[in-house]
Amino acid sequence: MRIVLVGPPGAGKGTQAQFIASHLAIPKISTGDIFRYNVSQGTPLGRQAKEYMDRGDLVPDEVTIAMVRDRLGEEDAQDGFLLDGFPRNVPQAETLKKQLMDWDQRLTVVLELVVDEDEVVRRLSGRRTCRRCEHVWHIMFDPPTREGICDACGGELFQRDDDREETVRHRLEVYKKQTAPLVSYYADEGILIGIDATGPVEEVTERALAALRPFAR
Repeated sequence: MRIVLVGPPGAGKGTQAQFIASHLAIPKISTGDIFRYNVSQGTPLGRQAKEYMDRGDLVPDEVTIAMVRDRLGEEDAQDGFLLDGFPRNVPQAETLKKQLMDWDQRLTVVLELVVDEDEVVRRLSGRRTCRRCEHVWHIMFDPPTREGICDACGGELFQRDDDREETVRHRLEVYKKQTAPLVSYYADEGILIGIDATGPVEEVTERALAALRPFAR
């Protein structure tokens, strides 16, 4: 199966991608992993990306697309993959479709993790990170024994700027502008399915696998 996973920040894409890919025995391919690999290995594409990142600029689509294309061309991705974090917009989706057609392949399904905006804010703004060991706690779902103190190492907990409510809501607005057209694009292609991504992680995984089952060959 060739799967694209989409959903807003805080929908649990990274967690679900790992479980789904493991269950289906296909590689999970995330843009974050690809970027880190290319930069750490000093590949030509990694050096290009680092120049933009060091300036605080967004890495251009053509560099991101080239990294993804190289990764999809590797042997372990020939019988299927799960893409997490790519494509992010319609032009990237069109480029991915063309590349797969050149390889005589096509996407099987696009799985959308659907989460209410207020739930996303609750999930992300409740996170607290340890300054010492970087363990992440949650004031509602996984609170430390002592408020503001990490159970793992005794370090001070703090709220990252990315986890502040106003930042989370801004990220959601950006997501809606960039990715809502992408969701519509895949709906028009007839390969989009959505699942409720609220509730325990295990239940969401079960819903995802049940939704994907009809597409398995």
